[in-house]
Amino acid sequence: MFSHIMVGANDVAAAKVFYDAVLGTLGHGPGTIDPAGRCFYITPTGIFSISKPINDEPASHGNGSTIGFVAADPATADKWHAAGIANGGTTCEDLPGVREGGSGKMYLAYLRDPSGNKICALHRMA
Repeated sequence: MFSHIMVGANDVAAAKVFYDAVLGTLGHGPGTIDPAGRCFYITPTGIFSISKPINDEPASHGNGSTIGFVAADPATADKWHAAGIANGGTTCEDLPGVREGGSGKMYLAYLRDPSGNKICALHRMA
């Protein structure tokens, strides 16, 4: 369904440090900066990218928006969360843990990146 997701950042270099750390815990390599100063994480299933807004306005997060990343297991989600905190992110929502919803049990960990974007590591439990 999705080809790519791009989030805005006022400081792409700082955002790259954060996302290199959190996405590294999920098995992804460091992002690549292109000549325009954007950072890309390219995988076989999609692209995640970071850019300064093209309209030269300050970056801002979307209220009510969340970007979810797949975690292989709860321990990986915990490592993801710890890496984010250690690299300029802040915890949000509840602490990492099991939640139950209409689609069953999930292990969720939430962060805000250095620009305020809300992200989540999610592991669907059997």
